[in-house]
Amino acid sequence: MTIARLITDFLEYLEVERNCSQLTIRNYDHYLQRFLSFAGDINPKEINLDLIRKYRVYLARYVDPETELPLKRITQNYFMIALRAFLKYLARQDIDTLSAEKVELGDQDPRPIKILDDDQLQRLLASPDVSDEVGLRDKAILETLFSTGLRVSELAWLDRDRVNLDRKEFGVVGKGGKERVVFLSDDAAKWLGNYLAVRKDKFNPLFIRYQGRVDPVDRGEAMRLTPRSIERVMERYVKKARIPIKATPHTLRHSFATDLLINGADIRSVQEMLGHSNISTTQIYTHVTNKQLKDVHKAFHSGNK
Repeated sequence: MTIARLITDFLEYLEVERNCSQLTIRNYDHYLQRFLSFAGDINPKEINLDLIRKYRVYLARYVDPETELPLKRITQNYFMIALRAFLKYLARQDIDTLSAEKVELGDQDPRPIKILDDDQLQRLLASPDVSDEVGLRDKAILETLFSTGLRVSELAWLDRDRVNLDRKEFGVVGKGGKERVVFLSDDAAKWLGNYLAVRKDKFNPLFIRYQGRVDPVDRGEAMRLTPRSIERVMERYVKKARIPIKATPHTLRHSFATDLLINGADIRSVQEMLGHSNISTTQIYTHVTNKQLKDVHKAFHSGNK
């Protein structure tokens, strides 16, 4: 059996057995199709270290035809991570091929975590005009993102009947089908309540669009804001608030995590609230909170005046 067919089997395995999201599956498909294009539809036995070395050189020299820029090192690693996952799958199927452990990842520049300082955050949260329903929706979106640390896809798929405003908490299903409880701040609960109070529809989605044709079928499922629409909402208010960085919904997730850590939350609790399977993912935020250590040093070290 050649790798083209096996890649299809692997993607079906991710969907059925691993319960991966469609976005994750599309990403793996994209990365593995690049390897298939490079190597050809070969037998898995033909995947060896020499082929991997040539593939790494190919990725390092590849220039994106749209941007005319080379692939960043972190992007090159995404291709190799997908290939390793594919090789592990082949091993589990007792298919003779190169061991995934022999495919090493390259060094990469750490990506700086974008967070908003207190002034930027307050300007962003205050930027929607709450005198109409759209502004109330947008205010509720921003407050909920910062209050919960939700991924944008998790926010988009929220239904109004799942959110308990009295208890200020609700459950979500994150990556890999991992369930967790998230909590609303007083401000987020207030603005969500204000937004829902002016809604005259009976649509199920928590956040709905106000442009285009109204479609009441299936309790207004077609009215649901998509993740990309929520990103565009954020983009609009980032510009309005004159924030000098390209802040996204994920920036508010970062800000949520660092806000908790700076104010004394333990990293295990933050891991649980973010829905991280591995604490090492959460630990990327700890260096951002090192300002606390700097303040302690400044206050207590005898060399400081």
